[in-house]
Amino acid sequence: MQKISFDLEVYSYQIDFLGHVNNAVYIHWMEIGRTKLLEAIGLPTHEIFNQGFAPVLVHTSITYKSPLYLGDRVQLELWLAELRNASAIMQFRFYNSQKTLVAEGLQKGLFVDKRTMRPRRLSPEERALFIPYLIANDAESNKFLTGI
Repeated sequence: MQKISFDLEVYSYQIDFLGHVNNAVYIHWMEIGRTKLLEAIGLPTHEIFNQGFAPVLVHTSITYKSPLYLGDRVQLELWLAELRNASAIMQFRFYNSQKTLVAEGLQKGLFVDKRTMRPRRLSPEERALFIPYLIANDAESNKFLTGI
């Protein structure tokens, strides 16, 4: 099983009046991560609209541990902590340049039929695309998921 991992720069427009990265930026970084996950499984966002289903977010949660500042780089890790028939939970970890955990979060997504916008089960073939990124038995993940 594998994680999606990538680095991002912190830009001046992401800094709030206290001098650190604004909370909302983490949600944007999560969106970049979800896009990278879809690309990794072979469903880039410009093609997903041709599929019979679409992922829709239903929950976002972030725990902030320490701030990031202008000039920092953030490393983001993403994986699936849970994959059900019609939903998935994505787990995120954010690290600073010193590899210190600065935040962690999760998002729950629902797979919906694009015409009806009702929940839709993944086919076995669709589900198989996500399996390489499923890390369900990670003790730290389970602790974070149950602590919310």
